Amino acid sequence: MAKVLEQVFKVKAENNMLQNKIEAKSISFSYKDVEILQNIDLTVRDGEFIVLMGPSGSGKSTLLRLLTGLAQPMSGEILVNNISTANSLADSAVVFQDYSLFPWLTAEENIILALKKKLKKSKTKKEFEQLAQQYLELVQLGHASKKYPGEMSGGMRQRAAIARALSLGADVMFMDEPFGALDPVTRIQLQDVILQVNRDQQRTVVFVTHDAEEAIILADRIVMFTPGPPGKIADIIDVPFPKPRDRKMLVESSEFIKFRNDVLRIMNKGIFEKLEQNREGI
Repeated sequence: MAKVLEQVFKVKAENNMLQNKIEAKSISFSYKDVEILQNIDLTVRDGEFIVLMGPSGSGKSTLLRLLTGLAQPMSGEILVNNISTANSLADSAVVFQDYSLFPWLTAEENIILALKKKLKKSKTKKEFEQLAQQYLELVQLGHASKKYPGEMSGGMRQRAAIARALSLGADVMFMDEPFGALDPVTRIQLQDVILQVNRDQQRTVVFVTHDAEEAIILADRIVMFTPGPPGKIADIIDVPFPKPRDRKMLVESSEFIKFRNDVLRIMNKGIFEKLEQNREGI
């Protein structure tokens, strides 16, 4: 794994201080006259792993899409590496829930296309194929390199999308519930891959999940959203466990159980308040 990452992720240490910083300033967003996000302020530090968490409909995925620059806020400003996303798309890799693979390309060809975008023509056809195969093996998909997306299960397609995102070697990775369709063992293995990329290559990761345990295992900070619409930031929670985290020891500890319950309590508090507001409005 380390060999693969070293081949593509080559960013000088002196440049890291200038990269991977994200700022969302007073962001609001509406769709069809419904306010989805209201007054969002968030700063993501260089190399930080941020998890966006909250109930469905709270605007987490919408904020992620705004941060990528694929959509623009109605008001406010988003900066990535001190450049407005209104002016330029950030050097980033994105994994959405819907896989986003090109259906007419095999898993291998999807990754080669991404590698060529990053590495231009610096490698031969055989070298690109070997690199693509290594990335597929990282996500336990080496046996399916010649399969088309239509020939793969949903979990396999998502693993291929993750492999493609890793192959880009981007400064920032945006991930929208990327492990939701995976079995528990593969999910844990890929969590560890993403954590290694974040740790060893100082990549900034913004990650959406509904899973409190996954959030705690991965995050440096958890950004908790209120139920929407409109979604707001209810709290930003520092995860108190130092990295690297020993998963087995951590999840069995009383400190982990208490912290997980605290995280769920914060999320549930917003849900209960929203339900009470809805009752009063009936």
